[in-house]
Amino acid sequence: MTLFVRILACGLSACFLGAVWAQTPVPPEVAARSYILVDVSAAQVLAEQQADEAVEPASLTKLMTAYVVFDALRAKKITLQQTLAVSVRAWKMPGSRMFIDPKMSVPIEDLLKGMIVQSGNDATVALAEGVGGTVERFVEMMNQQAKALGMTRTSYKNPEGLTEPGHTTTARDLAILAQRLMQDFPDRVGYYAIKKYRYPGTPAANDTNRNLLLFRDPTVDGLKTGYTQAAGYCMVATAQREVPGIKSRRLLSIVLGASSENARAQESQKLLNWGYAAFDAIKLFDASQAVVQVPVWKGRSNQLALGRPEPLVVAVPSGQGAKLRSEVARPDPLVAPFAKGQAVAKLKIYVGEQLLAEKPLLALESVDESGVVGRAWDAMRLWIIGAGRKGKIIRVMIGRNHAINCRAFGIGIFGVFYCGNLSHHAILWKSVALLYRLILTLLPAAPRHRHVPDKTDPVMNTL
Repeated sequence: MTLFVRILACGLSACFLGAVWAQTPVPPEVAARSYILVDVSAAQVLAEQQADEAVEPASLTKLMTAYVVFDALRAKKITLQQTLAVSVRAWKMPGSRMFIDPKMSVPIEDLLKGMIVQSGNDATVALAEGVGGTVERFVEMMNQQAKALGMTRTSYKNPEGLTEPGHTTTARDLAILAQRLMQDFPDRVGYYAIKKYRYPGTPAANDTNRNLLLFRDPTVDGLKTGYTQAAGYCMVATAQREVPGIKSRRLLSIVLGASSENARAQESQKLLNWGYAAFDAIKLFDASQAVVQVPVWKGRSNQLALGRPEPLVVAVPSGQGAKLRSEVARPDPLVAPFAKGQAVAKLKIYVGEQLLAEKPLLALESVDESGVVGRAWDAMRLWIIGAGRKGKIIRVMIGRNHAINCRAFGIGIFGVFYCGNLSHHAILWKSVALLYRLILTLLPAAPRHRHVPDKTDPVMNTL
């Protein structure tokens, strides 16, 4: 009998674990030191391995170099047509080259293509000197930008990615950078899809992009490769494919420390294909669609619509879409003002009982403070309701040494007849205050103010 129970228990445990694991697809074996796969459309990490391990980025460094240059273009500090002189330092750079020399004056757009398509270290240094004044100053700008983007485990020592002590990053930080590069400069990322480029007067054999997936997968449109002996073969690859329901879906894979040029392409392709097959993309809400309307205090409006400026998409294990449910967690009470775009709450999305993702919900419109009277009214209501509600025992302090307990409906009457050690004027004012408090207590209940807990609002049972 005991043996039977044990067997039955093991069987039930196996079934339970199988059901849990079925909700989380197992990623493929990836022959690399570290990797991460991100669903950019859903802002979710689908798989990762050693994603926070410090590694050398090699020429993936040039993603940050490009970000800083693109930012200078956006600020109109430079133009694409502007030409830059080629310094001796740029000309003598080892490793991958665009093959420019000090006799040339090269437009910034060509230098960008040389850095991105040919991974030219000479083009990279020329851009760094042109934007930062010196390479050293440009590296400072790179590190400042990394900090601003939240790349907490990244430290740059040069703009091109040659091996140098302390020049490190992580797969997760590279994912942050790549996503922000595509998000912040959508008009510039087309450079990363260029398959062939060379500057006039440079060797024709040096014209091919090292991203092999550009030639193998028509949905791949970037981003960058890198290699040093210390870093191994690295790749940041992104693909955009048409899928039902959301028009297009973008995935991003970062593979670091592969064994060869072909291996990094194969492992990146493997991750991308698995991400599209193992997860479904489901659109929950349209861009700027209100996910929930929440009550607001002390505002010119008593309601605030929360949502996202872009479509709200979630990546769900294939076949699990029917099990989706969600709820909104928000502070309580919400007190104006609120600016449009301000993060106010979180949308928690579950597959069954398993938390799948959390999405910040933003204010879809601004709510200004109400006038003095409106703010005072709501402040008094919040204070009263925070102290107690109708029918609850509340404590009222009168004079220095007196305290009484009474129910809300008796406060005003007691105050009128209680003399204690107060003057007649004090009694009058106390009585008025207590009667006013009684009236407000009888008003409809509002959120408690003293403890400011998170309030959970169910949005829907299934999505």
